[in-house]
Amino acid sequence: MNNFWSQVFLGNTLKDWAIAIGIIICTFIALNIARRIVLSRLKLWSQRTNTQFDDFLVALINRFVIPFLYLLGVYWGVQSLQLSDKVARVTYVAILVAATFFVVRLIIAAISYLINNYVGSQNEQENRRKQARGIIVLVNVVVWVIGLLFLIDNLGYNITTIITGLGIGGIAIALATQAILGDLFSYFVIFFDKPFEIGDFIIVGDKMGAVEYVGIKTTRLRSLGGEQLVFSNTDLTNSRVHNYKRMEKRRIVFTFRISYNTPTDKLSRIPGIVKKIIEAQPDAQFDRAHLLAFGDFSFNFEVVYNVMSPDYNLYMDRQQAINLEMVKAFEQESIRFAYPTQNLIIGNGSQNPTVMNGSFENSTPVKA
Repeated sequence: MNNFWSQVFLGNTLKDWAIAIGIIICTFIALNIARRIVLSRLKLWSQRTNTQFDDFLVALINRFVIPFLYLLGVYWGVQSLQLSDKVARVTYVAILVAATFFVVRLIIAAISYLINNYVGSQNEQENRRKQARGIIVLVNVVVWVIGLLFLIDNLGYNITTIITGLGIGGIAIALATQAILGDLFSYFVIFFDKPFEIGDFIIVGDKMGAVEYVGIKTTRLRSLGGEQLVFSNTDLTNSRVHNYKRMEKRRIVFTFRISYNTPTDKLSRIPGIVKKIIEAQPDAQFDRAHLLAFGDFSFNFEVVYNVMSPDYNLYMDRQQAINLEMVKAFEQESIRFAYPTQNLIIGNGSQNPTVMNGSFENSTPVKA
């Protein structure tokens, strides 16, 4: 019997082969038991919780950790054998490549989950999810490059030269593509800081429009005139952006002029009349109404109120209703709106010239 186990096959005795196969089989059995018992209980536990993070962890273990442990079991069994340098090298490279693959995939899956979970927790629209997929692609490229550098370094190659070359080349590329890289980083700022989103109406300098597309380099607006406005992302992050969609309510200030011929008792009733008109409007909140100043040809009143909505069309509807009601109320009270007036002094040298009142817009006083 001892002679049987002592027989040599491919440089190892049958006993060594049996030990290696036994290690592999025991590892597979232990992993199957763990998968059926421990992992099944973890799945049941995660299903009873309200969070999704534990479900994600269980899925990671099932997709990446367990298969990698199976490979390790095979590697441990093979390592118990007496292998030639070439076979040992091939085995080492194979397990290192597998380890790099599973670790990179695990990191990418974790980062993708965090980004998607961040977007999902914000109840974002589909356009923002598309932006998230673009960021995930960039993350995949970066992680795979780092993984490949790690693999090359552990295979015994000197990556210092490679990194130095990448550093010099990276500096040259960065200088040549400085604007593009700036727009790329600004894209990340827009995505995570969210100064505006697709569908928001914004004003940048003297340009305005609704955000239609946010890309890696440019952001596009649809102006009120219908044309498309294209901004680089860096321009937007460096500018003062007025985002009207974030407005919770509109504060409205408007003025009107009343004729100087209006009696004092009627003047004193005007703020109350305006207040009553505004308070009768839905979604409108009265703030104040005052006789602001004595103008060149009128009493100047100022009114402030709030429209409890950012909708511009709603604001215009309320302002129009207020204006119409003011016209009706002032007609009933015989209160006249003012318009520019001038006095013409007509004389022929006498000491009692004739004074005539009239309404002449943009005319010049004349002395005859």
